[in-house]
Parts: sequence; C-alpha cells; structure tokens
Amino acid sequence: MNSFQERIKKLAQQKSPLILANDYDDHKNLESRTLKNIKTLSDSLCAIKFNFHLLLPLGEKQILNITKTAHSHGLQVIADIKLNDIGNTNLVAAQTLWNLGFDCIIVNPMMGPGNLEKLIKLSHQNKKGVISLCHMSSPEAKVTYELGVKLGSKSTQLYKLFLDWATKMSADGIIVGATFPDIIQYCKKQSKGKLNIFSPGIGTQGGDISSTVSAGSDYLIVGRTILSSKNPVKTAQEIALASKN
Repeated sequence: MNSFQERIKKLAQQKSPLILANDYDDHKNLESRTLKNIKTLSDSLCAIKFNFHLLLPLGEKQILNITKTAHSHGLQVIADIKLNDIGNTNLVAAQTLWNLGFDCIIVNPMMGPGNLEKLIKLSHQNKKGVISLCHMSSPEAKVTYELGVKLGSKSTQLYKLFLDWATKMSADGIIVGATFPDIIQYCKKQSKGKLNIFSPGIGTQGGDISSTVSAGSDYLIVGRTILSSKNPVKTAQEIALASKN
C-alpha cells in the first residue's frame, strides 16, 4: 500500500484537490445523507472529512459502512478530531480510528513535539497520515495561533512553532485557513514546499478559491457551501474546476 500522501495526491490529480467536510449541524439520517454525499459527489472529491461531533452519534457498524463506501468510490477518509493528549492515549485513539477505516487524522500539536513525533512515526509505519493544525480559519485564530511564544532567547509566534515541528517531523500536511492567504504563503515558503497545506474556510467563512490556491494551498476543505447548496453536485463540480485553474 502507498502512503496517505501518495494516495491523496494521486486522487487529487485524477479528480481534484477538493475535500468534503461532511459536517452537519444536526444528526438526522446522518448515515444515509453521508452515503448519498459519497455516491453523488465523489467524482469531484479526493477525500471526505468527518469532525468529532459527527463521529460521536455514529456506531461502529455505521462508520465502517461509511469508510468502506468512501474507499469504494475512490476517496480517502480523514478523522478531524484534533487529537491532543498524552502519547499512549494518542496511539490508542489513532489505532481505533485506523481499525474503523480512516486513512488520516487531524491533530493538535499542543500535545508537544515528542508526542507528535511518535504519532507521526507510527502512522507512517501503518501507511496512515497525520495532518497537524497550524492556523485555523475562524477569526478567533488570530487570538491564539498568532500568540507570541518564547523559546530560550528566541521569540516567535505559535503557528510558526507548529509549522517548524510539522516540517521537521515530516507530517503529511498542516491546516491553514483559507481566510488567511498571507499565512498560507508564509508557511509554503518557510517549509520550502515540503508540507501539503490543507485549507478550510472556503465560501461560507469567506475564503476565496483563487487567492487560496495562489497562496500555495494544496487541498481545499469545503463543507457548508456544498452541503447547503440547492444543487450540491453542481457546486462541488464548480469548486473542483476552480481549484485546478
């Protein structure tokens, strides 16, 4: 089996770098709606992402059915749980998600560089991926991710520290919101292209496709703009096409 990076890159080249954030606010008919999204939208997607609040109401059989269906339609499956705990807890959580069919997990580097490095190494041994938070798409991200931090005699900002860890530890990518194209551009330049950048925040949150791609983002994560559309298939096709231009 190829690595997660290789798998998602190949799918993005074949179809588009669009990832569906299957993040509904309600849980009504969640499994059936998700399966429908996979079957009708997969031609425009390289992956589908599930946030923590979507996984909680689903049972093991439902999740396995969803991940199996996603794989059969040529999609990678990402668990967006922003994992952040002690080493052993992280590894058990990751193993559980892999057993449920997930290809990659999104983590919070606040767990510390040692725990992050162990998780990335184990994930890669199992041909799984790790995407690390760097700078999120919400306006509040400036308050936290741009905080000043001091390491010995050197001062930096939190997102720059997270970027450095992800680069040195060969994470499969980082999250940088589409609403901060200047941060995307900085991260792409500083990592010298070694990190894939995954950008949420397109559409509903105000992120622009053209400026996000131009700044250096490799994958676009889109949820409500597609899910709330009167014609989700057409909307996904339009975003997919725009992301490749």
